[in-house]
Amino acid sequence: MSPASPPSAAALVTGASRGLGRGIAEALSRDGLDIAIHYGTRRAAAEETEAACRKIATRAGQKFALVAGDVARAEDRRRILDETLAALGRIDALVNNAGIAPRVRADILEATEASFDELIAVNLKGPYFLSQLVARHWLDHRGESRLPGGYKLVFVSSASAARASVNRGDYCVSKAGLAMAAKLWAARLAGEGAQVYELRPGIMATDMTAAVKEKYDRMIAEGAIPQGRWGTAEDVGLAVSALLKGSLPFSTGEVINVDGGLHIERL
Repeated sequence: MSPASPPSAAALVTGASRGLGRGIAEALSRDGLDIAIHYGTRRAAAEETEAACRKIATRAGQKFALVAGDVARAEDRRRILDETLAALGRIDALVNNAGIAPRVRADILEATEASFDELIAVNLKGPYFLSQLVARHWLDHRGESRLPGGYKLVFVSSASAARASVNRGDYCVSKAGLAMAAKLWAARLAGEGAQVYELRPGIMATDMTAAVKEKYDRMIAEGAIPQGRWGTAEDVGLAVSALLKGSLPFSTGEVINVDGGLHIERL
């Protein structure tokens, strides 16, 4: 680590205790950002993320904070933001990564309202209204972002935002809604010094896909992914890093596919 560094930008990454969120936190740590590592209930896993981030930190005095809470609950969302600001002093980027899969994959003829409600609350309502809180804070601090091009709001959705899976319709609907949320916030904040992006990962090697690994291995072997491999948390982290570095200065509301070409329409 360098002996002296300029003031750092700060990012809140939700769902950063494992999987894609950990990959994002690590990538931003390498970029020298201060990171609020959000988690739901898995504190030990969040501490592992913090340790990994500290190990690869590139700035003297780089800050890392653990913030807990259920993004589906309004009081928790308020506390997540308040604790981020208390620990880091600012928030220049929000990466809405936290999300869940259905507890049971079920055909839409059999799926329950309870599962639907849970996925909508966590995957859609949570990030939508956490973004509202953060956006209001940014409007109170116009022009103060330390990131190139202004504040950054990133929604991590899924290839399922555009592809139907009838055995997890609740998940698909929640991610399709998140894709629209990204467009809405992009339109609202474009003139306010904030850029908004949707990252759309494809078949990623995470805990969420471990139970169906054989299915996706077969799909990849049969050519479903033009680049011929699983996606990784590092792939998503690198994409977020590029966005926060200001690499797309005249873009907002864009969908960035991180899927090895899965989205390409082919004959």
